[in-house]
Amino acid sequence: MAQQVEAGASCAQALNAAAHAPVRFVPQAELPAGVAYEQHIFDTGCVPTRDGLHDFFNGLCWMRFPATKTRLNQLQAAQIAHSGIQPVRGPARDGLTVFDENAAFLQAPDALWDALCAKDWRRVFVAQRDLWQEAYLVLFGHALLEKLVCPRKPITAHVYRAQAATNLIADVDAWMAADLSAEKLASKPFAHLPVLGVPGWWSGNTDSAFYDDPSVFRAPRAVA
Repeated sequence: MAQQVEAGASCAQALNAAAHAPVRFVPQAELPAGVAYEQHIFDTGCVPTRDGLHDFFNGLCWMRFPATKTRLNQLQAAQIAHSGIQPVRGPARDGLTVFDENAAFLQAPDALWDALCAKDWRRVFVAQRDLWQEAYLVLFGHALLEKLVCPRKPITAHVYRAQAATNLIADVDAWMAADLSAEKLASKPFAHLPVLGVPGWWSGNTDSAFYDDPSVFRAPRAVA
């Protein structure tokens, strides 16, 4: 697909040629004025797509996680039907957008997940480093993927804990689609993960001093 784009095809044309998504990709200009992007997808099965990495990665996510993307769109459309388009997104639509743009899925032992939620970075990445061999992390959000084209230490994913039966992408996709709800996402059920801190994902993190950067590996907020 990337080669097709380099040869002059639009992102929409290249994505449609692969024929692996449950939707069609159309030029952004086909989104009618005054119609919400998510509503248009729900009503027509067509995804308005601009040329560029952001929308290209969105298309790849539709192919890789068709059930999850379809479920997100259903939930977005339901929120629009309930509340309309407001100047400021409510908690549910905000959670849905954060998930769609920046989520990663993690299957991990309880000890690792608990340390991540607590932002106990030395425990997550140093004391319990070996537990990452039992973990499975997959990136989902298309904005997250776009940012990682030019990796920077501060890039942080909103991690959603997956508990699928296996690590197969199809099983994770099916589990996610069944688990997601507007109520759950409104509660922001995410842990924050600086992606380059994951063992094996960045050569610099073999030195434990990598994690001594408070601008990236931030302490948890004090509870009032």
